Amino acid sequence: MWEVTPVAAPTGTLDVAFVVPRSGPAGILGPACEACGDLAAAELNADGGVLGREVRLHPVDGGRSPSEIVTEVTGLLDAGAVDAVSGWHISAVRQALAPAVAERAPYVYAPLYEGGECTPGVFLTGETPETQVLPALRWMAAELGVRTWCVVGNDYVWPRGSARAVRRFARTSPHVRVLDEVFVPLGCESFDPVVERIQRCGAQGVLMFLVGSDAVRFNRAFAASGADRSRVRLSPLMEENMLLATGVGATRELYAAAGYFETLATASSLEFSGRYAARFGVNAPVPGALAESCFEAITLLGRLTERAGSVAPSALLGVAERTGFDGPRGAVSLRGGHLRQNVYLARADGLSFDVLTRLA
Repeated sequence: MWEVTPVAAPTGTLDVAFVVPRSGPAGILGPACEACGDLAAAELNADGGVLGREVRLHPVDGGRSPSEIVTEVTGLLDAGAVDAVSGWHISAVRQALAPAVAERAPYVYAPLYEGGECTPGVFLTGETPETQVLPALRWMAAELGVRTWCVVGNDYVWPRGSARAVRRFARTSPHVRVLDEVFVPLGCESFDPVVERIQRCGAQGVLMFLVGSDAVRFNRAFAASGADRSRVRLSPLMEENMLLATGVGATRELYAAAGYFETLATASSLEFSGRYAARFGVNAPVPGALAESCFEAITLLGRLTERAGSVAPSALLGVAERTGFDGPRGAVSLRGGHLRQNVYLARADGLSFDVLTRLA
């Protein structure tokens, strides 16, 4: 129902290469990402489109290798089939796409990420460690007394960059210590050795930088070992569809930090949930934080283009610092290419999240 079908680009449309995972460990997030992107495009079109042009999304499987994705997206640009690039995909893909497309078309990157992206023409709607992970670590120390951590992440850009940010923070904080770090390949099948290493290091908490189904498998192995009885888990990349895949028995003392949760009880969030359910029905994938960032990204692309009066990257850069909107995350605005937003901490409550506090 939420499938977006790629078609040729006629005159009068604003066509977007929408790079979202349809395969690989992040594939569990793909259906909800596509639905949220589709909703954003539909709402822009219901309001007259962007510069009078109908917004159309052309899905590209972001779960493949970066080189394959760059080849497909640049091919679409070469053919004049798309005017912009957006979507949810891992940082390894972003690092390959940014230099290839940023001067040719605007690129609005949806996910949370490790920070530091400054390529002109790239706009970022997701959270960074400084606004998401580090405030959560402060809260965990102050409220739960959790001060020692083991980092577990996939072995690529985002987990390693985020771990570096945590190490820098720990050097200046008397309340946070990193006792060990473990990195595993994307698509890791067995986490039993990782769980054993966590237990040996004696950390009070596990800081998870794992993607999609890898996080699901880790959570199951962690709970099966009994490690969840004496340790907490904290993740900046955890949402309701992943909780469902994890299973209610493996979500004890699992915390997440994000700019949006489906259970966030604000007027903006509740209105978004209602519009999403009205379009896709009650059996659609849950629009959690990761997928909802695609709604933010497509909406931001529309707002930037309208304000600039053009889809040219240089024109968007000229108006970026004055662009914002009210969305599911509340009032947001761009500063330094990044979307300023509230960030919240939540604890898993079965297969949903209980939002505990606002972090930033």
